[in-house]
Amino acid sequence: EPSLYTVKALLILDSHGQRLLAKYYDSTFPTAKARAAFERSIFRQSQRTGGEIACLEGLTIVYRRSVDLFFYVVGGCQENELMLLAVLTCLLDALGHLLRKEVEKRWLLDNMEGTFLVVDEIVDRGVILESDPQQVIQRLSLR
Repeated sequence: EPSLYTVKALLILDSHGQRLLAKYYDSTFPTAKARAAFERSIFRQSQRTGGEIACLEGLTIVYRRSVDLFFYVVGGCQENELMLLAVLTCLLDALGHLLRKEVEKRWLLDNMEGTFLVVDEIVDRGVILESDPQQVIQRLSLR
């Protein structure tokens, strides 16, 4: 059944699999323990495979590595991978513009407030609001 709620989670992990940012948009992982276990499993999965798309626990996960960070967008099992990939690309492009550098852990931690604003401009409560990084950047500059 189609729904506007297409993103279940958006995660940023460091090169050791430690959480830097995690936004869960539904009750797929209701407890902190379940979320931590899921993050460990997708980190291990993305270390083993060389692709950008994984299926794990009935979920579709698109991910990308940037220097010392891993970015993940999680959707349902029947979610369109291209839509999730557009969200991921928008996130990386907007953060790259915001940080004016390659997106890496040190710069991301120094600009965490901006990172949360970028995430909130792209996805709100699981609904994809924007997939064009220029629009996200423009909205952030208005704030």
